[in-house]
Amino acid sequence: MSNANDNGERKKVGSLRDLPRSIEPGRDLWAGIEAKIAAERQASGAATVADLSSKRASYARMRWIAAAAVIAALAVGMWIGRSFLPTSGPATPLVAHTNPPPVNGAAAVQAAYFADPKFRNQRAALVKSLEAKLATLPPESRAKVLASLDAIHKSMQVLEEELGKDPTNALLQELLVNTYQDEMRVLTTVQEASDAGKGI
Repeated sequence: MSNANDNGERKKVGSLRDLPRSIEPGRDLWAGIEAKIAAERQASGAATVADLSSKRASYARMRWIAAAAVIAALAVGMWIGRSFLPTSGPATPLVAHTNPPPVNGAAAVQAAYFADPKFRNQRAALVKSLEAKLATLPPESRAKVLASLDAIHKSMQVLEEELGKDPTNALLQELLVNTYQDEMRVLTTVQEASDAGKGI
């Protein structure tokens, strides 16, 4: 690498230490750049101040409009309250409240569950043929079926009594429906087992 002296001679550079510490440019551009940056800052600063003041004014206007709307709504509500509600005399209910007649919860669940004619017919046929089907089963299977049906019928009775006390109890209603389904499972199992000649 070679370096030119002030005299125009070229000198060979062997290390970085041989290079000059600073070189002044032929023309200084910084003064123009600095002036341009300052002018832009002033213009944007003036615009920012104007924007902020206009935003503050619009926020203040919106606050006043919101406050006026709230006051107007309160005034209208008070006017309606004074115009349409009685101000003197005994208070009379606007709507007559009547309690519904008590409903037997078990009866309601039974009515809903037995509303399906297919289910009613199928259950009636299974109950009607139960004695004949039980006779074809081995004694141990017959004892199991009778014990299961007895437990199911006792559960039904208890659940119906409890639903009579608390007809809106959804858990009791679900348990009663499940008990009816358990009875149907036992009845259909007896039907299938006796048809196949097997025990349960």
